[in-house]
Amino acid sequence: MSAADLLARTAALAGRYLERLPSRPVGARADLAALRASLGGPLPARGTDPAEVLERLAADAEPGLVASAGPRYFGFVIGGSVPAALAADWLVTAWDQDAGLYACGPSVAVAEEVAAGWLLELLGLPATSSVGFVTGGQMANFTGLAAGRHAVLARAGWDVEEDGLAGAPLVNVVIGEEAHVTIVTSLRMLGLGGRRAVRVRTDGQGRMHVDELRRALASLSGPTIVCAQAGNVNTGAFDP
Repeated sequence: MSAADLLARTAALAGRYLERLPSRPVGARADLAALRASLGGPLPARGTDPAEVLERLAADAEPGLVASAGPRYFGFVIGGSVPAALAADWLVTAWDQDAGLYACGPSVAVAEEVAAGWLLELLGLPATSSVGFVTGGQMANFTGLAAGRHAVLARAGWDVEEDGLAGAPLVNVVIGEEAHVTIVTSLRMLGLGGRRAVRVRTDGQGRMHVDELRRALASLSGPTIVCAQAGNVNTGAFDP
């Protein structure tokens, strides 16, 4: 099968899945053991025909798919992809460009630059702001906290990128009781310590109480980062 035929078959399988999405069961129908049995097995000793790989993957994975892109999915905060984004994703995968350097992929580097500018305009942020596209919520919080760590330590006269954290001023981090777990994970990875986070009591919607936040800040000294939440994953509420 040619590469063009393989991609055409892939499009047909994907199209069939999308057509059935509104009516298919939302939850997975296969359990963990069944999926491991169908998708697993010994490491193949030699390669398999690409067409066979595609067909087997589509058939074996199908019972374990969650219809998160469908209209009846209400679990977690997972948005369904729109047709234009899905098609563009296929196209850029075929291009196989590296946007890390302009020299490696001029068109995709400029596309990223344009998208960054549009986001700044949409959010009303200064045009000189830095923008980074990350893989998801975990790395978004990690990047934001890394930037915050840099800023508060720089104000204290410490270059954390060059001198590390050993001997650096202690950084306080204030979070709400319902802060997302990726905040704590990021604090651990950044050497700020998940256990050291100061937690502020929240209301029934998961929002930090302003008076409690004021008291927490008044009790702290030195470089301090406050992690406010823009959309609680359970209620959608924003911290004040």
